[in-house]
Amino acid sequence: MAERCTPTSTKPEPEKAIIVGVDTHTSEWSVDESLAELERLVQTDGGVVVARITQRLETPNPCTFVGAGKAEEITQTAQALQAQLVVFDDELTPSQQSNLEHVVGSKIKVIDRTALILDIFAAHATTKEGRLQVNLAQAEYLLPRLRGMWSHLVREQTRGGIGGRFGMGESQLEVDRRLVRKRISHLKQELKTLDKQRKTQSKARWKSGIYRVALVGYTNAGKSTLLNALCGSDVYVRDELFATLDPTTRTIELQESRKITITDTVGFIQKLPTLLVDAFRTTLQEAMNADLLLEVADASDPHALKELNVVNQTLKEIDADKIPRLVVLNKCDLVSDTDLHNLLCHYPQAVCISALQKKGLRGLLYHIAQEASRGDVSMTVGVPYNKGILMSMLHERCQVIHEEYKDKGLQATAKIPIRLKKVFEPYQVDAGSIASAEP
Repeated sequence: MAERCTPTSTKPEPEKAIIVGVDTHTSEWSVDESLAELERLVQTDGGVVVARITQRLETPNPCTFVGAGKAEEITQTAQALQAQLVVFDDELTPSQQSNLEHVVGSKIKVIDRTALILDIFAAHATTKEGRLQVNLAQAEYLLPRLRGMWSHLVREQTRGGIGGRFGMGESQLEVDRRLVRKRISHLKQELKTLDKQRKTQSKARWKSGIYRVALVGYTNAGKSTLLNALCGSDVYVRDELFATLDPTTRTIELQESRKITITDTVGFIQKLPTLLVDAFRTTLQEAMNADLLLEVADASDPHALKELNVVNQTLKEIDADKIPRLVVLNKCDLVSDTDLHNLLCHYPQAVCISALQKKGLRGLLYHIAQEASRGDVSMTVGVPYNKGILMSMLHERCQVIHEEYKDKGLQATAKIPIRLKKVFEPYQVDAGSIASAEP
């Protein structure tokens, strides 16, 4: 009996990558720790790391970021391992990238951490706003790197003689730059329109009195898993960096019947490019406008304290560092008592949970309720029966302590958020009476 043919997989082979880091002794992260994170980024983008190369320098080389000898070592290693990609852990200038490409050869791509993160963002952005933000960041990254794309035409121009008076290379390069600048302007205008819509929605939520909670934290800390655990939702969850880019908002009801919103936001990372922070400022607006930030950290990560520092620095960059915060140590079921005690020494008010195992969530909700009720005003109001919207707002936005249905309306004693105080003030009554007339 003839053997059947073995089917051949059509799945593309993962790109082999060499990652390169330079230790300048200026970061609290060691070069090995930073490269370990860079390797995870490469894996998230579908590649496989075949070698790590490091170098100690006081300052990066202005021409090739690494020294000439190290650049030659990178080239030889890439050729020996048949790598298609070299990824630098820091952002390269356009000239450094061009010089490195010249050294390693045209068959091997040279990119930096920024380009890698942009590529991951492009793969994970699903909403219109997310795609616009990624496209804007990519265009701004590309603009200064257009130089040299038409160098073969520039060489023809500089040789002179017949056909050397048209200036095709320079003019085409300028055309490309104008097109990219026009694209950037168009994307910014579209994002500005979406930003206005988001601000209108945010303003409406503020007026409605809904307490807003935002989840922030280092990428892969478990924010989406926590959102699913608290709200019973099915937000995309995967063990990879930047699995969530687009903000997702869900509504839950606290034990005292008050409704609040919880929003999952994009994760932070060390060396997050400034252009990405700027491009995603509209998305991060959800964090900037929140009443409370849940700063989620992966307690099982040995770099948890460093990651919390990165989150705090990023919140400062987007002017969200003044918003009340509650540190949530996730994955505590995977941490030894000694390591957990060390984290709690730095953040004694932190709440310990396991979002995946749904442990500690009741305590977390209690702390959220405490923060939500902070600054509430105790009032007794009489709401006429024909004010159905106010009745609904009273039950959904406030903590009702006692209520009684009278002849002319509902009399209730409740803790009312400060932002709704003016809404209910016209209906405020003494405990033994009911408003007889509408304001």
